[in-house]
Formats: sequence, C-alpha cells, structure tokens
Amino acid sequence: MKMSNRTPVLTKKDLRRCALRSWINVNLFNYETQLGGAVVFAEAKALRKIYPDDDDYQKAMLNQFKYYNTMPYFHGLLLGAGLAMEDKDGLEALDAVQSLKVGLMGPLAGVGDSLGWILLPTIFGSIAGYMGTQGNPIGLIIWCVLYVMFYIWRLSWWNYGYKLGASFISAIGSKLNAFTESASILGLFVVGAMIPSVVTMTTGLNFNYGDVSMNIQTDILDAILPCMLPLALTVVIYRLLKKGVKLTYIILGLLVIGCIGAATGLLV
Repeated sequence: MKMSNRTPVLTKKDLRRCALRSWINVNLFNYETQLGGAVVFAEAKALRKIYPDDDDYQKAMLNQFKYYNTMPYFHGLLLGAGLAMEDKDGLEALDAVQSLKVGLMGPLAGVGDSLGWILLPTIFGSIAGYMGTQGNPIGLIIWCVLYVMFYIWRLSWWNYGYKLGASFISAIGSKLNAFTESASILGLFVVGAMIPSVVTMTTGLNFNYGDVSMNIQTDILDAILPCMLPLALTVVIYRLLKKGVKLTYIILGLLVIGCIGAATGLLV
C-alpha cells in the first residue's frame, strides 16, 4: 500500500468530542451491527473533518457502520487508533482500520470486561457495601467515584489511542499490507470462535433402532464436529447475505423456521 502524505487534521478537542458522543453508545445497540451505529455517531464529526468530500465521507462512514462490540469503557483506545490511521492515510487505511477493529475488539472486550464489570466493581463494591451496612456514607461516595473514574478514563482513552495509532502507523510504514492481512486472519479466528457462543441451534430428533436411542445432534453431529448446526446456520446466512438477500428477510425467515421447528419438535 502506498503511504499518503496527508497532514493530520484532528485535535484533542475533536477526540474529546468523540469521547463525549460515545457515552450514549449502548443506547444505539442493535442486533445487526450491535455497537456499529454508536461508532458512527461518535466519530461522525471527526470523520467529516478528515473527509471534506461527500463521497469520501460516505465511504468512511459505511466502513464504520459494521458489526462491532467490545467493552465501552475502554473502546476509545481502539477507535482512537483507527482515527489516527484514517487521519494519516485517508481512504487507503479503511481496510486496515476495519481489520484492526475486528481483530482486537474481542481481546479488548475480554480484558475490559474483566476489569470493568468484574474486578474493579467487586473490589470497590465490597468495600462500599460493607461501609454502607455500617451506616458510613463514604461507601456510597466510593461507589460513585468508581463510575466517575470510568467516565474520566473514557475521555482519555481516545487521545491515548490516537497517539498510539499515529506512532503505530509511522513505525510499520510500508508494512501496512502485512499488518492488514495479519489482522484480518486474527479477525477471522475471533469471529469463528464466537459462533458457538453467539449462535444457538439444537434439534430434538432422535435415531431409534431397537433398544438404542441416539440424539441426532449430541450423539451424531456433534461427535463429527462440535456445534455443527450453529456453524451450518452461520454459513447459510453468510451466503444469503453475499447474494444480496436483505437482513430483514433473513430474520423473518429465521423466526418462521424457529416457530415451525419448535411446533414440530425439530428444534428445541
């Protein structure tokens, strides 16, 4: 990939605005792109500054409006790095930005969920709860301070991620193609590993022969390949999307198949 000579235009004020707009991200959650719409809303002003041309701006926005889901308290680190890449290389960086998001949103969610949802709330909550049972109002203050700290972090992560992204691009230079391919491979592994936990499809069909009774899924299909039915369903939906079938029709079709399957006992 040929590196561009663009002059970065984003400032700390732009990144702070992205952070503030990202505070409502969960309110924009949907089952098609999950937090994709939240990313678009958070970065809209910054992307407009990077891409004054309407066509370029539209391409950049559509590139962001894809499946995305990670720990919202820390995702500024990832999205800030992506903005730095686009600010430096414009449309040439779109594939790399998307690969970066797909490849790292899973690991970032794992670390972020452990810290943001489990470790810190457990520690602070235990202290605050114990103090509260003793009638000490400082317990409430401690719990409030935790969430104020999270919001302050969310303001700083965007700026830190942007600095990391800019230095990252400067370091890898012409190796961006190799990075894009590596991140794409990592992203495929991450998405593939998500199938068993995200997609659920079970059948109640049994194979009976004399005194022998075997469940078609658990005893036969899963013995060949665990989670074969969820994988097959994912592949079918992917092929339909590639053929241009609208997602709304696919969802309606799944609802109909699910109802029929549940009524007949084919699906449980």
